Amino acid sequence: MKKTNMTDINHHLTDPLLMAYSAGTLPEAFSLVAATHISLCDECRARLGSFDAVGGEVMMDAGSVAVSDECLAATLKRINQGAPAPRPAPRKSVLPSPLLDYVGGDLGDVKWRKIGGGVSQMILSTSKDATVRLLRIPAGTAVPDHGHRGTELTLVLQGAFRDATDRFGVGDVEVANEDLNHKPVAEAGADCICLAATDAPLRFNAFLPRVAQKFMRI
Repeated sequence: MKKTNMTDINHHLTDPLLMAYSAGTLPEAFSLVAATHISLCDECRARLGSFDAVGGEVMMDAGSVAVSDECLAATLKRINQGAPAPRPAPRKSVLPSPLLDYVGGDLGDVKWRKIGGGVSQMILSTSKDATVRLLRIPAGTAVPDHGHRGTELTLVLQGAFRDATDRFGVGDVEVANEDLNHKPVAEAGADCICLAATDAPLRFNAFLPRVAQKFMRI
């Protein structure tokens, strides 16, 4: 994968998302997208460092509180599970480092499943409060027009797509909510591979995608 520089990335994680990632309060699926973007983005990695530093100061200033053995064990378990580390991607890897363990290898190891219109996906195993998947959209193909019942984070790993809002290339992340209805179209030249996390089902506008939605789990 072509090395992505900070200046190549035009769409970043929002401050609330970065703060939630720093605090460990994002769903695992969203944390994976955040960690993957941060591994590619110098700007967001620097901003995350600032939020981590502020959080550390807050913890140092907080007083001590007695907790039960059960609470301590649950906290340690959550810390050990943790969010994926936002390490820079190895040069020879197509997928950024945070994704490798979830996929079980690199791009050639992805177990794609066709979901219609030439689009394929692989749903990654995470906690049940949100869902994350790799999507492969053939060059020039449009994703069915849809809205959102919650939040969707879409990170581009290869190729690019456009919608009514802008163009999104490698390293860019689109943050969508209930206000956005769009029809993303993969650019010509290369299949668009994205990492997409959602905390609620999409709201498709056409009949056939709505019928197929429960089988696609999207």
